[in-house]
Amino acid sequence: MAMHSSSIRGISMLNFQKVSVACAAIALCATLAVPPAALAQSATAATASDQRPSLKRRVAVGRFTNSTPYGRLLLSPGQADPIAVQSSDMLTNALVGSGHFFVFERGDLETLNAERAMSAADASRLVGVDALLLGSITQLGRRNEGKQGFLNSQRRQAVNATVEIRLVDVRTGQVFFTASGSGEATTETGEVAGFGTRAGYDATLNDRAIAAAIADTMTGVINQLQQRAWFTDILRVSGDTVFVSGGQSQGLRVGDRFRVETPGEVIVSGQSGLPITLPGSRIAEVELTGFFGSTPETEGSTARVVEGSLPADTKGLRVMENR
Repeated sequence: MAMHSSSIRGISMLNFQKVSVACAAIALCATLAVPPAALAQSATAATASDQRPSLKRRVAVGRFTNSTPYGRLLLSPGQADPIAVQSSDMLTNALVGSGHFFVFERGDLETLNAERAMSAADASRLVGVDALLLGSITQLGRRNEGKQGFLNSQRRQAVNATVEIRLVDVRTGQVFFTASGSGEATTETGEVAGFGTRAGYDATLNDRAIAAAIADTMTGVINQLQQRAWFTDILRVSGDTVFVSGGQSQGLRVGDRFRVETPGEVIVSGQSGLPITLPGSRIAEVELTGFFGSTPETEGSTARVVEGSLPADTKGLRVMENR
């Protein structure tokens, strides 16, 4: 009888050990991922502390390239790089999600000539923008790490990405700001005494690493664009009513005041060879009284002159943000 009891205790202990091993395996099998912060939340948080209303700038996302050899060896001649296309979409979504910009698609611009023409006063087909964003993936690497024990093993996959963003003045073609962002995404799996999972190739790590890198650039991009003065144009003057471009979707409010300036003279610098616009002359100040239009792209505002006066010909005049 004693031997029988001992056998029962031995079998119970063996079962307990198996259950313990299985539980440990289940705990180690959990996949650990480091997702990047949501792009829109990251971009919005960059300026959340600024209580002053933000006036939306007009930006366009142009060429985005993959400067790394990753994934390019399998492409046919002339085939678009899916990593570059996806990164461009991520950047566009981040800018739109931030709520600070009107974002326009520009596709693959080879030169800035078309953009300069769209920014001219007589452009009629496409909306001119304040800045063009160009991007490039400069680093995208994957590494596998692991350790092997007597009864357990672990494997860790990690992807690191670096993204470079350039802001270009469409009127001069000058790069006035660059930002570099880095991101990493990881996943871990493990086995204990044969229990667990083996980690296969995780393609989503590339996406998450690039998304994290783009999010890392958003604070600098938003702050830099918002430092540039917001302006719009006068559509028409009818009696005491001044009609200007832009409405509530751009952050305008009834009662907001803006100065009206004449266009400054453009002079080519002998030092840099670049055109420099001299400051215009302030001739009036207007106050917004109402809005019209059905879509963000077709919105306008009505205003009244509260200081100074407007000439009969308002072509070229700029309604500028007071700072």
